[in-house]
Amino acid sequence: MLVLSRKQEEAIVVVGDDGFEPLLKVTVLEIKHGKVRLGIEAPADVPVHRWEIWERIQSESLPGKAS
Repeated sequence: MLVLSRKQEEAIVVVGDDGFEPLLKVTVLEIKHGKVRLGIEAPADVPVHRWEIWERIQSESLPGKAS
């Protein structure tokens, strides 16, 4: 796990294999009352989910899982 510190309005970028095309830009929008609000910019074809939603999607798509 890479751990980075960012202040409000600072961002990180995740780039693709070519090292130039950004896949995600994550910006710290607000830090207040122990909560951090993040803004995420991604191409329309890149799904972005909260972790717990992604886990649910993965468990529901397992082969042999009844709907």
